[in-house]
Order: sequence, then C-alpha cells, then structure tokens
Amino acid sequence: MDLHLNDKTALVTGSTAGIGLEIARKLAVEGAKVIITGRNKGKLDQAVDSIRASGSTTRVSGVLADAATEEGAAVLVRATPSVDILVNNLGIYEIKDFAAITDADWRRYFEVNVLSGVRLARAYFPGMLERNWGRIIFISSESGLVTPGEMMHYGTTKTAQLAVSRGLAGLTKGTKVTVNSVLPARRVPKASSIF
Repeated sequence: MDLHLNDKTALVTGSTAGIGLEIARKLAVEGAKVIITGRNKGKLDQAVDSIRASGSTTRVSGVLADAATEEGAAVLVRATPSVDILVNNLGIYEIKDFAAITDADWRRYFEVNVLSGVRLARAYFPGMLERNWGRIIFISSESGLVTPGEMMHYGTTKTAQLAVSRGLAGLTKGTKVTVNSVLPARRVPKASSIF
C-alpha cells in the first residue's frame, strides 16, 4: 500500500513499545520521516533500531523527552517544530477501585492521557491549518464510551480525548486537515459453552 507519505513528517508519542511502536513502524515503512519519543534512552534507541530493521528506507529518529509534562512537550516542539502527522498515543491505565482513586491519581491521569495530546495538538495544529494539510490522531479507547467501573479515571480521560478530537475536527472545515480518534477495544475471551 502506498499512503503517499514520502514528504511527510510524523511524530508518535508513547512509541517505544506496543501500539505506538507499531504505528511508528508502519508510518516509516510507508515513507514518512518518523520521530518517536521516550523517557528512557536505552528503550528509545532500541525502538529506533527496531523500526530501522523493519526495512524502512526513511529517516527515523528519537527524542528523549517525557511528553506527559509541559517541559517534555516543549523539548519535543523545539526538536521538531513542524509535523504533518501527530499521533497522540501516550497513555496510562490501571485497574483501581473507585473509592481508592485519589485526587492525585485523577490529576496524573488527566496530565498524561489528556494534556499531553492537547499540548502537542496546540503546538502543531495551527501550522497544519496554515499549510492546509495535516493529520492529528488520538489513540483513545472504547472505555471512553463504555467506562469500566474499575477504571473510571482512565475511561474519563479517554472521553475527554474524544471531546478534544471532536472539537478540533470542527475547526478543520474546508481544509485538508483531519482530526480523528481511534478506539481500540480490550480483547474479551470467548465464553466457553456450558452445554
């Protein structure tokens, strides 16, 4: 498949493992210049090497920064002042009883799962509109629509991501900029029959 990304620059957060790494790998294979982020230099270097080993002929680089913080977002924007594709994949989750979720937990979840993407979208969205081309993708979750009782803090932040995404999408009318959310679902094991 040729997605015509040869002249595009993509930034993927939360990209040293899991979904983020695979998104970055696919974008690189499709020809985009890819920037990945991470807080651990060893893991970041391994992820860059892994993407390069995938047969990518494009440039792949890593920026050592914590995208969940204001300071880390500033480091990313200084290192990459302009991107065509922003994939906000960074996120955390845990299972925790509602009564045990502290105010500090709620703040941490909003900081990581919501504000990390808001900061970067705020930095890159105006340039995308000016160039009349761009893609912002929030990796949300089905939990944003059907919030599990044991993950209310996580689900609430995923609902907030959907609201941000929808609001930004409304600002793209008449342009070639798109803003979308992807809602991966947890795998539910097949129920075994009792018959």
